[in-house]
Amino acid sequence: MAELNIAADGSGPHKTDVIIIGAGPVGLFAVFELGLLDLKAHLIDILDRPGGQCAELYPEKPIYDIPGLPVVSGQELTDKLLEQIAPFNATYHFSQMAESLERVGESFRITTDIGTVIEAPVVVIAAGGGSFVPKKPPIPGIEDFEGKSVFYAVRKMDQFKGKNILVAGGGDSALDWTINLQPIAKSLQLVHQRDGFRAAPASVNEMRALVDQGLMKLHIAKIKKLNGADGQLSSVTVESKDSGEFDIECDTLLPFYGLTMKLGPIANFGLNLDENLIPVDTEKFETNEAGIFAIGDINAYPGKLKLILSGFHEAALMAQKAKAIVHPDEKVIFQYTTSSTKLQKKLGVR
Repeated sequence: MAELNIAADGSGPHKTDVIIIGAGPVGLFAVFELGLLDLKAHLIDILDRPGGQCAELYPEKPIYDIPGLPVVSGQELTDKLLEQIAPFNATYHFSQMAESLERVGESFRITTDIGTVIEAPVVVIAAGGGSFVPKKPPIPGIEDFEGKSVFYAVRKMDQFKGKNILVAGGGDSALDWTINLQPIAKSLQLVHQRDGFRAAPASVNEMRALVDQGLMKLHIAKIKKLNGADGQLSSVTVESKDSGEFDIECDTLLPFYGLTMKLGPIANFGLNLDENLIPVDTEKFETNEAGIFAIGDINAYPGKLKLILSGFHEAALMAQKAKAIVHPDEKVIFQYTTSSTKLQKKLGVR
């Protein structure tokens, strides 16, 4: 990973050209598009590192629809973006949330929940669906096992090598990780409360094939209780219609019950929200508030596709308008990176 310029917590006031809320792939690529136009950026993210959902939820899961990359993992994509934007020396504010926004003359002032203050004439909201937290199963005492033998995300597959794993859930994440972890686990079992799944049919078929081959077990049951001591699981008690209560021996539980998305303080920024999404003008992806833009999954417009590549396109058009706001006396001239010697020097390739 490229070396990052991480600001001290609670510091400021910082003054910059653009404040980006969200350091996922779209927020990171916005640094590139802004940097091509000589605009500096500070990024705020509630996570402790860049990458957003790609890094937090599926760092090793393959992504297939990034142009020019037939397959790339969430972490690899994050690393490549950080390498791409390294020449522009963005400043990062991790493990904090943009709590308040106010107008200060021709600029905006954002204050985070730990007191960091940043001022800029342009704000870009690239916060995905907002702050996301996993949906936790209503199991008494599960908090005692979290981070020790109960995990809501797979950040490093090697952490689960040789483990006796119980995956819980019936969606894409549950099925994907069942399939990906089975080859490295000592044993792997899947529990879901009904014999119907919300995952891609191909994944369901692959899982059932593993069951038929005796390489894993499937239980149609509901989790009732966790058993173990000092945060370490020994078994999970489940209940099924046919067999009643029984114990499944395991040392690791991975519950994948989806995410709860919370827009958080952004909802109080005075923007015209539509079902927790921010409507934008597709010419420049500006909100109803001049100088505030929304790109990526957080925005809404007719024909919107929630794809990373769509967010990249939105970042490019946003940057053109941001340049006009930050430097209104400078004419914005679009240049291809393949033909501009100035841009090539900036990127360190000439």
